[in-house]
Amino acid sequence: MAGKPTPMLLVTANVGSIFEDPTVMLKIWIEEFLSTVSRLDPKFIALHCQEVGGKNYERSMKHVEYFVRLLMSSEELRLFDRVRVYLDEDYSSAEHFTALGNFYFVHESLPDVLMWDFSALTFVTVKGKDIHSGNIEAVSTKEKSKFPQDFFPECKWSRKGFLRTRWNINGTVFDLINIHLFHDASNFIAMESFPSVYCKNRRRALEHTLDRFHNDDNGNAPFFLFGDFNFRIDTQGVVKKLAEGLSPVRLQSNKNADLTKLQYRDGASQVILSLGKKEFSHQEHQKVFVDGNAEWLREFDKELEPFSGQLFEFVIKFPPSYPFEENEKGAKRYMQTRCPSWCDRVVLSYTAKSLICNPNTVEYGLMGINTCMGDHKPVFLKLDLIANAGSSLVSWDNDGGSLSNHKRSDEVTENTTVTRYIYIKHSDLPVRIFKETSV
Repeated sequence: MAGKPTPMLLVTANVGSIFEDPTVMLKIWIEEFLSTVSRLDPKFIALHCQEVGGKNYERSMKHVEYFVRLLMSSEELRLFDRVRVYLDEDYSSAEHFTALGNFYFVHESLPDVLMWDFSALTFVTVKGKDIHSGNIEAVSTKEKSKFPQDFFPECKWSRKGFLRTRWNINGTVFDLINIHLFHDASNFIAMESFPSVYCKNRRRALEHTLDRFHNDDNGNAPFFLFGDFNFRIDTQGVVKKLAEGLSPVRLQSNKNADLTKLQYRDGASQVILSLGKKEFSHQEHQKVFVDGNAEWLREFDKELEPFSGQLFEFVIKFPPSYPFEENEKGAKRYMQTRCPSWCDRVVLSYTAKSLICNPNTVEYGLMGINTCMGDHKPVFLKLDLIANAGSSLVSWDNDGGSLSNHKRSDEVTENTTVTRYIYIKHSDLPVRIFKETSV
């Protein structure tokens, strides 16, 4: 294949907990992220974040700008002269808010980079540095969707959905999709069966997403899907394995059901495993789940199996990405709240796999294994993208030409400026405010 491959770094990170202490946690997180960038030396970076602004977003959303500023001013990203940032921050819009954030950095050595405009139905040249924040419903170079509320009946208000962009890099077209699926609210419900009710809801939302892309009015493109899938291990199976030979004892709380516990004890009545709605605690918790990267857990990691014909994932050789303790001393330790799971993933369509220059050189790993990066550790995929591969897009344009050869439109943003677009909802219409500052 003619043309030099493009080294790409795809990163997914649930950043909710790092906004609780922005003066410390944000800096540590960014230092570790930039250290990975320096080591892998990519020319295109896609960072997909979930829970932007934190779980208490009304209080913490103000710290997002600080997070963006640290990234944009870093020495490690100095040669990335084109940037696109999409931050869904308008939490006042309950029907649209997803708290997703997509960051894209393009190195100056990449000569030909285009983005798809979902409104103009054309590729546009990527120049300069644009930040879209606030209410971003009207931004046309992204597609955003919040999952229907009935997908998550246990949650009174879900922020879950996806945020997609489409790229043409050196003649190769593909989609990058940020996704956030629903979590397990109770260990007791999660261990009732497999698949659990939570697993079934996640499966339905993922099926909905894949069906939407398969029947896409914009044509079908190879895609990389990476985010917080909230995939959990087969909790019922894990409990059976850990509780083998032990006696169960239920401690019922009549005043508060959330305080009810299920304990598994040995012959000396010593508690080996203790379960609660938000407790999953083994007597040797860190030894069981940390030592050996919890390889024994892999047989219980089953949520992606129903999609094996549609989605591909490289072999996981890293520890579960969640739930880590949120302090520096516990950087490698898991909280005793949930069974450790590979919640954060990078998966791809089989057409996207064919765009990778040499799958044997791909690096799929966990970022910050020795550093506190919040309860979720970021997961990354480093790959080399084939150039001039065109696309497998289904054409719908009147001229009958493929989208990979579709006309392109140049943006007016200069390379020497950062353009920040703040979208404010007013009278049901977004208002765009421009502010340009020198880099």
